[in-house]
Amino acid sequence: MTSGSTAPPPLYRPMAEYRPDPKILELGADFYDAVEPARFPKCIPRFLNHRSAERVGLELLEDEWSRHFCRFEPLPDNLTQPLALRYHGHQFRVYNPDIGDGRGFTFAQLRDEQDRLLDLGTKGSGQTPYSRHADGRLTLKGGVREVLATEMLEALGVNTSKSFALFETGEPLERGDEPSPTRSSVLTRLSHGHIRIGTFQRLAFFGQAQNIAKLVRYCLENLYSETLQADDAGNALRLFDLVSQATATLAASHLAAGFVHGVLNSDNINVTGESFDYGPWRFTPEWEPEFTAAYFDHYGLYAFGRQPEAIHWDLAQFAGCLSLVTEAPPLSEMLAAWGDRFEEALVGAMLRRLGVAPSERGQDRELAAALVTALSSRAQSIDRIFFDWRGGRDPGAELYPSDPFRVLAKSLEGRDSRQSHPYWSDPEPCSMHINEVEAIWSAIDERDDWQLFEDKVNAIRRMGVAMGQDAATA
Repeated sequence: MTSGSTAPPPLYRPMAEYRPDPKILELGADFYDAVEPARFPKCIPRFLNHRSAERVGLELLEDEWSRHFCRFEPLPDNLTQPLALRYHGHQFRVYNPDIGDGRGFTFAQLRDEQDRLLDLGTKGSGQTPYSRHADGRLTLKGGVREVLATEMLEALGVNTSKSFALFETGEPLERGDEPSPTRSSVLTRLSHGHIRIGTFQRLAFFGQAQNIAKLVRYCLENLYSETLQADDAGNALRLFDLVSQATATLAASHLAAGFVHGVLNSDNINVTGESFDYGPWRFTPEWEPEFTAAYFDHYGLYAFGRQPEAIHWDLAQFAGCLSLVTEAPPLSEMLAAWGDRFEEALVGAMLRRLGVAPSERGQDRELAAALVTALSSRAQSIDRIFFDWRGGRDPGAELYPSDPFRVLAKSLEGRDSRQSHPYWSDPEPCSMHINEVEAIWSAIDERDDWQLFEDKVNAIRRMGVAMGQDAATA
């Protein structure tokens, strides 16, 4: 706020409630560094998520969006200064102790309509103690891509961070992996916490068992709304149980969405199981386990079909951290049971995307297996197959004559096939493949034409409504 200003005007409509709750301060200075946001020459709004803003009581005026999410003036009764969080992590399974929030920070914390504690965190907001030699900025293309990824994943029912605000900032940036100079941006995301497996890894690296126990309590109370147990060992086991289930669901939802995150390092795995921090992501057109998103993933470590393996490996690193405050054998038992949790979550995720209600467990597993076999035939794209077979409808042997689809049709007998939204009568499904992403960016880059981008966001949200996703929930 400007120097000498009085109390700010209300930042919310009467029907919404802004509830600041900067719980992160309870952790103390061992967990973060206070930083200053960059000063940008311009603040041009390119995407403002009014839908998410209403959920947290921040339906702002146009100038307030710029003040708080480009110039980063503090929100009322919230963090008075941004905090860059400290963490380590395995990057492509090589441990790196020299990372942390290098171009972002936690800007505010607040409650949503479900009373969940959410973070407003940034990307491209300037240098921090962890920037090393980087500029702490985000390209406009990177910001546009993250908006498209989060909107698409939310519509597909994936637990994902929400792109809250994207501003173009007017700085020319030099990048080695794309034509430069390129345009700059700053992104704010709304996320269910920014505590990562890598956050625990840093504490374990320094042998800070007391801080691990402290962070466990913070996560249980504030991210999972759990009642704490009397002992730290019990708390750690409970948190590991919750994170195991959340990450199994995360891995399953990526596969059902046909999504490849691209960089599933341990510092990119949130302990709430929320997908976030999108860089080289892609949606694979066909069910291709070897499909990779990152050009630098030379060995396919984070390929489409290896994402469950990658997330399970990261979870094992989390278990190692918690072994400083609890017994290892029960952690190992839960880690070994993760595969069963993932398979169960995958069955549920596949049926939800197909739009059929669950039935008996054995029948659901048979249906999911038949669906994966049909997808693996690559007779059509992933999006086309889910679209054509939505609700259990059989498009017929003329369109899908091969044996895997006749088996799928048999597995779907007796399932509900009613689909009322007009989206299901469209000639084509809504997809998000790399050629369309590049076309959207080219229009922006070459002509400053944002129409394709805006039309795509609207189309994605229409699909989300058709899929029965409630826009007011995560």
